[in-house]
Amino acid sequence: MIAVEKIQVDILGLSTSPSSGGAYALILKEISGNRRLPIIIGGFEAQAIAIEMEGIKPPRPLTHDLLRNIIDTFGASIQDVCINELRDGTFYAKINLEGTTAQEVDSRPSDAIALAVRFGAPIFVADSVMEEAGIIPEEEEESSDTAKTKPSEPVKKHLSKLEQLQASLKEAIEKEDYEKAAKMRDEIRKLQMGA
Repeated sequence: MIAVEKIQVDILGLSTSPSSGGAYALILKEISGNRRLPIIIGGFEAQAIAIEMEGIKPPRPLTHDLLRNIIDTFGASIQDVCINELRDGTFYAKINLEGTTAQEVDSRPSDAIALAVRFGAPIFVADSVMEEAGIIPEEEEESSDTAKTKPSEPVKKHLSKLEQLQASLKEAIEKEDYEKAAKMRDEIRKLQMGA
């Protein structure tokens, strides 16, 4: 197993937009920093996370509750979960189990996080994933940019495609439309990789 530099994150929230088609953006925020990581997940996965975060107990166990019960029955627990890879626009995660033997299980990030909230386990993001897909909210980005730009600099009238996408990304973050922000981030990455 290769050691991965990882950053601990908290769940900042879940958001949706009318154009999302039932998808939600799960927003993770690094604990010791200001970056956020939006991950697009389905409605059922969002519900599984939200139900546990809100402390709602369904009359019968949901799938993630069943998995928690099975893990408990076998005397294991979840040590932590880590979103460890971003490949072709898809996030991948690992669930680290501890019990009689330590096990690492592949997972979708939404399922890993749904289990992490049920076990009270920490959530991590690989540093490389946060570097590639993390977003800094505009108000925090502006404070760092203010020192770099001079008021006398002329404003460009014609923006390149990359600059237009970056402006759209800032606007989406400002409006908390994290699904659109994730799409803009992916478009920027594609454009930068092609350059």
